[in-house]
Amino acid sequence: MDKNNWIYACKATDMPHNGGVCVQYGTEQIALYYFTHRNEWYATQNLCPHKKQMALSRGMLGSQQGEPKVACPFHKKTFSLKNGQCLNDEACSAIKTYPVKVHEGNIFINVASILTPHSSTPIAYEPQ
Repeated sequence: MDKNNWIYACKATDMPHNGGVCVQYGTEQIALYYFTHRNEWYATQNLCPHKKQMALSRGMLGSQQGEPKVACPFHKKTFSLKNGQCLNDEACSAIKTYPVKVHEGNIFINVASILTPHSSTPIAYEPQ
């Protein structure tokens, strides 16, 4: 994968445990999550497709039958952090996901998927 597609998001120590932050890339808002008790990182679009609000980075993280998920804080629609599928409403649109990697305590997001959506793979965080 082209190394130019990876953007710096933040330091791992700047992330809230079991929470998310919003990362701005051009006109795109990307929600970045650190799922602490799973020791995994995920990134999705920040826009909730239900009511078109930039809110997913403030959502609650959890699991549904082992699937890591985020729930929109306003509408309670839940989305898989692995593939973006809506988990609780067949009429709800899926969300974009982005690959995430941790390198020397820094978090990077692959933005190539802004143009071509694909699933993210969780990256285990190793404290330094």
